[in-house]
Amino acid sequence: MIATIHQPQYLPWLGYFDKAARADIFILLDDVQFKKNDWQNRNKIRTSQGWQWLTVPVIHDFGQTIMEVKINNQTDWRKAHFQAINLNYRKAPYFDQYIDFFRSVYEREWEYLVDLNIFLIEKFIEFLGIKTRIVRSSKYHLEEKSTQRLIRLCNLVNVDTYIAGAGGSAYANFGEFEESRIHVIVQEYQHPVYPQLWQNSEKGFMSHLAAIDLLFNCGDRSLPVL
Repeated sequence: MIATIHQPQYLPWLGYFDKAARADIFILLDDVQFKKNDWQNRNKIRTSQGWQWLTVPVIHDFGQTIMEVKINNQTDWRKAHFQAINLNYRKAPYFDQYIDFFRSVYEREWEYLVDLNIFLIEKFIEFLGIKTRIVRSSKYHLEEKSTQRLIRLCNLVNVDTYIAGAGGSAYANFGEFEESRIHVIVQEYQHPVYPQLWQNSEKGFMSHLAAIDLLFNCGDRSLPVL
């Protein structure tokens, strides 16, 4: 059995879902410290001029965990995000297949960032046809930190293999995994090139965007591309 573990991000990129697709269990690490203006509350979409950020405004105190962070709904960010998606992807081949879903997402008022992120992640996994089981780390009420927290999570879900991101060695001691008899696989994701709006412009194909770019451009063919 294989697990991968990651913070719940906003509109994650393709490598995020590649890790999920390769695992049996995807643990969303929602009880660790929040990092503002990291991938937890923003991501990029393609535009005719290149790319633009979509950032969810938040209200938070230093040291708060991801699941404690509230969205700042004093600004009309939902309207701005939906308008940006609608404007920049309306000519995409699979626009009609997904736009009503995004309309419903941004018509809803979200209080906590984690609820928005996990809802989107679960739906993207469904759209992509990935069958991996998803659990939240907060359900286990762990006291361990850093590498030992990750190892404990792997033990709790009864896996013997852990998929780490390409930069995983910067935050986890792989030797401790091996000592705990958990084999570590380091993701080596090669970003695919696929038919993309404005691909023939002077900026060419743009990678490392939110996964909605793949969905709007490739639709039901997205998983093989991923």
